[in-house]
Amino acid sequence: MSRNKKILFERKNYIILVFSICLISSGYLFMYGGGSQDPLTFNKEIFSFQRIRLAPSLVIFGFALALFSIIYRKRIR
Repeated sequence: MSRNKKILFERKNYIILVFSICLISSGYLFMYGGGSQDPLTFNKEIFSFQRIRLAPSLVIFGFALALFSIIYRKRIR
């Protein structure tokens, strides 16, 4: 076995990947809650800006950033 193991990604790729995982996690945390204990009672908090617009945008942007971090490679000149 050779001792020269090449790392699959560079440090920058891992930093971007960790940041994208944080974005995805925060998006899912923003979606959490807003329900009611009583199923017959309607809670308008379900349709807040945070749960309808912000959280899904964070999740989609996080997945796009994760894909970018996997594909990104430094240009060699």
